[in-house]
Amino acid sequence: MNTPVPVPVNPLHKAGLIDRQWSPRVIAELNDYQFKVVRIEGEFIWHDHPETDEAFIVLDGTLRIDFEHGPVYVAPGELFVVPRGISHRTAAEGEARLLMIEPRGVLNTGHEGGERTATNDVWI
Repeated sequence: MNTPVPVPVNPLHKAGLIDRQWSPRVIAELNDYQFKVVRIEGEFIWHDHPETDEAFIVLDGTLRIDFEHGPVYVAPGELFVVPRGISHRTAAEGEARLLMIEPRGVLNTGHEGGERTATNDVWI
């Protein structure tokens, strides 16, 4: 049986291939977790993920994560984990490119739904 040889993945390069903002794309899987890249600019919707934490690694630009108590700013190369069940909103003043790590099947809008809900399991 010929199993394909894995190759390295460059998240910043993959993020640059995405044709529109707020459209996360899967670049790798580890067990039941997906690594997704996304381009963002402006503000997302307020939402939470009651069943899971959500990790963000900033590849380029600056990520702002709004919480009820105020914002947190995440710079390139930094990692931030939003704990499960905490209401938050992601935002970026200029474009930011992010790597997200979350369980397979998690919706980007949590249980809020709406027009910004991205289709899951789209690979790039």
